[in-house]
Amino acid sequence: KVRKALRSTEAYENFLRCLVIFNQEVISRAELVQLVSPFLGKFPELFTWFKNFLGYKESVHMETYPKERATEGIAMEIDYASCKRLGSSYRALPKSYQQPKCTGRTPLCKEVLNDTWVSFPSWSEDSTFVSSKKTQYEEHIYRCEDERFELDVVLETNLATIRVLEAIQKKLSRLSAEEQAKFRLDNTLGGTSEVIHRKALQRIYADKAADIIDGLRKNPSVAVPIVLKRLKMKEEEWREAQRGFNKVWREQNEKYYLKSLDHQGINFKQNDTKVLRSKSLLNEIESIYDERQEQASEDNAGVPTGPHLSLAYEDKQILEDAASLIIHHVKRQTGIQKEDKYKIKQIMYHFIPDLLFAQRGELSDVEEEEEEEMDVDEATGAAKKHNGVGGSPPKTKLMFNNTTAQKLRGMDEVYNLFYVNSNWYIFMRLHQILCLRLLRICTQAERQIEEETREREWEREVLGIKRDKSDSPAIQLRLKEPMDIDVEDYYPAFLDMVRNLLDGNMDSSQYEDSLREMFTIHAYIAFTMDKLIQSIVRQLQHIVSDEICVQVTDLYLSENSNGATGGLLASQSSRTLLEAAYQRKAEQLMSEENCFKLMFIQSRGQVQLTIELLDTEEENSDDPVEAERWSDYVERYVNSDSTSPELREHLAQKPVFLPRNLRRIRKCQRGREQQEKEGKEGNSKKSMENVESLDKLECKFKLNSYKMVYVIKSEDYMYRRTALLRAQQVGASGRTGVGRWCFPGPPAPKAETNKWLMGEGLEGLVPCTTTCDTETLHFVSINKYRVKYGTIFKTP
Repeated sequence: KVRKALRSTEAYENFLRCLVIFNQEVISRAELVQLVSPFLGKFPELFTWFKNFLGYKESVHMETYPKERATEGIAMEIDYASCKRLGSSYRALPKSYQQPKCTGRTPLCKEVLNDTWVSFPSWSEDSTFVSSKKTQYEEHIYRCEDERFELDVVLETNLATIRVLEAIQKKLSRLSAEEQAKFRLDNTLGGTSEVIHRKALQRIYADKAADIIDGLRKNPSVAVPIVLKRLKMKEEEWREAQRGFNKVWREQNEKYYLKSLDHQGINFKQNDTKVLRSKSLLNEIESIYDERQEQASEDNAGVPTGPHLSLAYEDKQILEDAASLIIHHVKRQTGIQKEDKYKIKQIMYHFIPDLLFAQRGELSDVEEEEEEEMDVDEATGAAKKHNGVGGSPPKTKLMFNNTTAQKLRGMDEVYNLFYVNSNWYIFMRLHQILCLRLLRICTQAERQIEEETREREWEREVLGIKRDKSDSPAIQLRLKEPMDIDVEDYYPAFLDMVRNLLDGNMDSSQYEDSLREMFTIHAYIAFTMDKLIQSIVRQLQHIVSDEICVQVTDLYLSENSNGATGGLLASQSSRTLLEAAYQRKAEQLMSEENCFKLMFIQSRGQVQLTIELLDTEEENSDDPVEAERWSDYVERYVNSDSTSPELREHLAQKPVFLPRNLRRIRKCQRGREQQEKEGKEGNSKKSMENVESLDKLECKFKLNSYKMVYVIKSEDYMYRRTALLRAQQVGASGRTGVGRWCFPGPPAPKAETNKWLMGEGLEGLVPCTTTCDTETLHFVSINKYRVKYGTIFKTP
């Protein structure tokens, strides 16, 4: 009744604590009523029943404890918030507080017991501490413990009463009939507590308990044998029930023990499903991109360049396990064509390891796959596919042979460059997550092997015992069953369980329970492994079948032959033009969707993947008002006659041109006049002789930013047919002089070059100070020299 009324588990536990200290005779009956009044005061009927059950009477209380009640008002009037503090839970009583008298204290009690500090807890509304919420599996464990505790209390209370009554019965057996008739019991019924034995009898006799207790007190020789027999019958009945409950509790503990320890598994499965969605992965990098744009607009500065995400591949050995799990699932997908499966296999075993500077996998089992997927018709002997279509598709040629990435595998301080679309980006993100989780499980398995080995060595050397794997405390307490797998085989067994889960040969709950038994609280990271691999396979299917994805891969292979897809970090600047051309082609190819720049960098043995979302959107406005303003602007800009007379008059009075522009215009006008003069003399025909020219350069302007952009594949050129011949003639005569100019002698030593750059050892220089700062630009170290002149000179 109290549990249902209080509802709160914490309040009910505090109520039970009050009962426990009352049973231990720490507090009196009146003090118990006072302690439980905050809990039961809101329920008058229940509180009245509790006081009647306890045998509590208001008048007796007032007469029996007048001194204790007198000090209660003083204690309640103390402002503990203003008292001296000790930590966050204790306050010192003021010196004016009158201590209650105690007649049972010894000198040792006065020396060691506390009379100064009072517990002053911080309640939930005053504290910032948030207690963790119990999971449903923890609730099951707690409930079992509560039920076990309650039954133990009942049994021990009953047993204590039996022992007291047995002692009284023995005492009565030694008395004469007259002495037995005169023998009486006090309120403790021959024991040391007024409460324990009374509660034991009330539990059995309920409403008749008062009469039974009265009979025991007034006529124990008659009542004790009867009551003792009844108590022993209940003892046997409850002990039998306890044995049945123990089986139920043991089953529940074995079922929920590992799940109760796993406090992250439930929330992880729910959140991870959202995290692994394609939309979530795209929103993540787009939000970072938008934050950069907003920050740049607020600071009135240019948008900073550089990667938006940086991911690490910590162990290359994991790539093989990830590829084997992915290919295992791909082989069993009937919706993927055989030719596409072979392409996926090349991507996983050749292309991805090349990008990540790892060892390639083997493609040796292609023929075995063909034999597995084809049956032989017994009647005709012809090859027949499972779907009924005979014959096999033509073998796909190897796609990733002789790539630059393959040649960079054994080198350090190198990088690979790959421009991709959304499908490739999502695949690489999921692939990195898969490798990271496999590595964490593998690392945990290795850690458990080390702990197991270290513990067994310590037990053998220090204790001189050899423990079996079934001797762990949890197994001995029957909280879990012993494992059939050795610790050394945990990681291979985990990979096999993932394959069985993907094939549908293992239930997800069984898979999770097995992982918890092996990796305990660290297993949750692998609960969604099947969903992750399925998402990766879906992206791979898009990569090998979608037109844009195939063109992205083909563009990489074509640019690889030009040397635009990576190389040494030290020589990256020499490939700037090639990489810029590769980027333009990629942006043109992916003009309708997001374009991502992936860089795989290997430095000091560590592989880092950086991802940058590129801006490929044209900021043209569809607003007709904007379009009309733009048309007027272009018309006025191109046609000088459209200038208004007022503007011409204003410009004539107060020109706004810069002097340098005027000088250039006048020089151009003088050159044009000279050319016209020569043309009149007949020389223009000779000057334009053998000259070819073409004016096809086009440009566009963005309406929102008025930025000029040149159109791809539009150009101007001019060529004089005799120019190459004249260059060869001039080169033959001037080669000697040029050689002397280019190679005047052996290069100066590095130390002398540094001294010259720093202005050391040179006379006649303007007073100045030169500093050298070393910076890293595009993963290459460069020196920046800065000259600071004296106060009378200006820095150029």
